[in-house]
This record gives sequence, structure tokens and C-alpha cells, in this order.
Amino acid sequence: MEFNWLKDFETLAACRNFSRAAEERHVSQPAFSRRIRALENAVGVQLINRETLPLSLTPAGNVFATQARMMLQMLDETVERCQSIDAAGENVVRFAASQSLYTTYYKNRIAPLLPESGLSIDLNSSSWPAEKFVSTLQQGHCDVILTYYHPSMSYLAPLEMTQFDYLTLYEDDFLPVVKADATGAPLFTLDSNDKQRVPLLAYNSASAFRPVVDDLLHTHLAASKTLMVSQNALANSVKALILEGFGLGWLPLRLCEKELESGQLVRVPGESLATTLKVRVYCRRENTKPPLRVLWRGLQDAAQTDSVKTVG
Repeated sequence: MEFNWLKDFETLAACRNFSRAAEERHVSQPAFSRRIRALENAVGVQLINRETLPLSLTPAGNVFATQARMMLQMLDETVERCQSIDAAGENVVRFAASQSLYTTYYKNRIAPLLPESGLSIDLNSSSWPAEKFVSTLQQGHCDVILTYYHPSMSYLAPLEMTQFDYLTLYEDDFLPVVKADATGAPLFTLDSNDKQRVPLLAYNSASAFRPVVDDLLHTHLAASKTLMVSQNALANSVKALILEGFGLGWLPLRLCEKELESGQLVRVPGESLATTLKVRVYCRRENTKPPLRVLWRGLQDAAQTDSVKTVG
């Protein structure tokens, strides 16, 4: 199957006319028709209903049209990324992080290092599934990833191998929190005498926090205590729902510190229900880009500074 066939099909689906679609694709109509037929043969089903005027898509064609659009968009993004990587060469460090880390640690500790390191951030990474950070670093599509670490995050195991370096920049508490009511008391509690199940604002399988919450629930909290009412990939989305009073959820302290101080949110009692997250940066050991080494030294200094502050 050729990508040009997908573009042909997308054009035909929009025009609903072979002649106009062939003209837009700058090919003759017979050649265009052969390419559409070749696409249908490759897929193994009829995509175009040629008996209607204007022509229409079959049910399978409608499904294929949606998927073809996604494939072409992914192709465009991939080409754009490859071109930017090639253009960057040795002078730019490609950096990826989750949304919660972009909005907390990055702006305070990473951004000040920009002038010296020639950092290029990939904001698309803010919505990546957790495993994609690992595969992107392994394949050399980025130079540095900033990520949370917890022993339950098994997908990070490949980065513990010798071909990768990492720095632990700081530690953050991962807490169960709920919205406070008008008196400042929590809207929901996990009181052992309360038979009502607490609505849980959970993380889906794309989130780095999913295995951490699953581990805490399995180890320290009976399943009968909570009722999952939503699953989100982003901690900011979970935070927004908690603030609206929809239930209980786990958040990194740095992401909800202001709301806890103002009294909008309340920590759910129980030391066993909280855990510690480490925030790490990873890179390939064989990556010798000069700007990366400059950035790495700056991150080492930042990590040491935070360590001294914590001890003091």
C-alpha cells in the first residue's frame, strides 16, 4: 500500500467525483481510478460505492477515511520531526517531558539553562503515553527525557541499563487529595466505618501515575472503599475534577501545593496512602552532543542545589 493511494482516497472522499479528484491529484482519470482500485484490493474490501450519484463511501470506506486521515497526519508529523532533527544536527538538544513536569519543575530549573544548552523542547510530548518517552529515547528521536520515577513504573526498566545515564533531580510526595467543603473539611474520607464508596478519579493506562495508584490501592486500601468514576492521562485533568468536587485523586505535591495552602484541597489522612516520586532526567550515554553535556552539567548542579536545600 502506498501513501499516495491514501491521499488519492482522501481527495476522492472529499470531491465525491473521480474526474475532479483526479484533476486535484494531477493525474489522468484512468490512472486515478486504477490507484483507487489498487487501494481497495490492498485493503480487501470495497471502499467506494460507484452506483450512487454523487458517489459515496461504503460503511467500510467511512471507517477507512477516518483512519487514513490519521495515518496521513502521523506521516506529516513524522516527516516534520525528521526534518527538524536533521536541521538541528549537533547544535540542539531535543527535550521531552510530561505536562505536569513542564508546568512545575521545567520552568524553574530547566528553562534557566536554555541560553547555554541550545535546548529545543517538544511540546507534543506533553500528551505522550508514558511508554513513548522510553521508546523515543531508545530510538534517538530525543536527547533527554524528564520523567517521574517510582519502583512500580516497570516500563522504565529498559532505561536502567548501562547504555543510559540518569540524574535524580528531586523528590516529590504523591498524595491523595479531595476538595474541601465550606467548613474546610474534606468532601470525602476513607473512614473505615463509612460504608459508602468514595468516587475515585483515576489515571488511565497512558499515564505514568497509573501503576503507582494501582500499587497504593492494592497494598494499602481495600477495593471496596473506592468506586472509579473516571480515568485520565494527565494529572492536570485529574486535578481539575478534584477541584470541582467529583471525587478523590492522587497528585504530586508540587502540582497542588498552592491549593493545599489556600485550603481549596485537603490531604486525605493516612501516611500509607502517600508515596514518594523521584523526578529524573535520562539520556543515552553514547550521546556526545556538546550542548547536551553543557545541559547535563547544569542539571547536576541543580540537583546538588536542591539536595542541599532539602538537607538544610
